[in-house]
Amino acid sequence: MVCGFRQARCGCAGRALFEERFFFGSNPTLYRGRDGVKAYFDGLPRWQAPRVQFSEVRTDRVNADLVNMAGIASFFLNGDAPSLAVKITWVMTREDGDWKIACHHVSSQTPLI
Repeated sequence: MVCGFRQARCGCAGRALFEERFFFGSNPTLYRGRDGVKAYFDGLPRWQAPRVQFSEVRTDRVNADLVNMAGIASFFLNGDAPSLAVKITWVMTREDGDWKIACHHVSSQTPLI
């Protein structure tokens, strides 16, 4: 799966998150809700042709309205080689017929212990 993440700057990522959720980005700030998502993505550097490719994706359906997803997210920022690849985990839930990210976690592929 490949997608652009430039769209997050226009609020698309915010629609995928619940208003009352929070997350840490790639800095120490705790971001909350849609305004936090927008502030986080607006604060990222402007890359020439940003895109992300998901690989090794695994999913597990917890119930009809809750799915757990894990995989590798490779970010291509200025060319054909990935600039950054991380492990990503999402818990997604269905709200009013739409799938939303209830929990978002990213970690280094390099083992910490």
